[in-house]
Amino acid sequence: MRQITFLFCLLITTCLARAQNADSVVTAQGKVVNAVTKEPVVAKIMYQSLPYGNKVGMINGNEYSFPMYDGERYSITVEAQGFATAKYMLNPSEATNNTVQKDIELHEAAAVAKKKNEVGSLVRLDNLQFEIAKAKISPESYQELDVLVSMLKENPKMVIQLEGHTDFLGNPEKNLKLSEQRVEAVKNYLTSKGVHKGRVKTKAFGGSQPLSRDNTPEAHARNRRVEMRIISN
Repeated sequence: MRQITFLFCLLITTCLARAQNADSVVTAQGKVVNAVTKEPVVAKIMYQSLPYGNKVGMINGNEYSFPMYDGERYSITVEAQGFATAKYMLNPSEATNNTVQKDIELHEAAAVAKKKNEVGSLVRLDNLQFEIAKAKISPESYQELDVLVSMLKENPKMVIQLEGHTDFLGNPEKNLKLSEQRVEAVKNYLTSKGVHKGRVKTKAFGGSQPLSRDNTPEAHARNRRVEMRIISN
């Protein structure tokens, strides 16, 4: 009788553990659309866990959905004929009801190529990540920064301005200081790769220019950003 009771308790414990584990899995999902027309676009969607890429996958279609295990961030790359490649980073800490919802808007390649080097163009560095509340760049950000290095070397007259933003939570002075430190960290990375420091200006805004005033984790994540503005070319 004791043995049966023990086995029954073990079975219940195992089931509860599996249920809790299932509840802890975050799902990434979204749609792929034309940025102008908002129509669905069939694309090749590739994803991998960060920083080591030990979990990878590929989906063909205009929608995606995949599990994000172990609290790891994932990079997602979306390619479609006639469109510029889109790259994003998905963070499970930004999940709502165990779901990270991210719709991907693709821009036509010709339009992107035309605008890419125009003076005044502003580009958000979507795959640039820092340690929480710090100015230390996460290693998974290096790939995007290396693309920026290549662009500057291919356009030797180009001068850019890095603009740092935080969310509007907390102390405004500390937020301004953090945004200053982060754009300086990015500038230091670029100069370490051979870009002259005079070609990289910096400007910090703290939380004074949010993209959204919504008090949600998703909105706060969007507000925390570094953007690159071309000021001469």
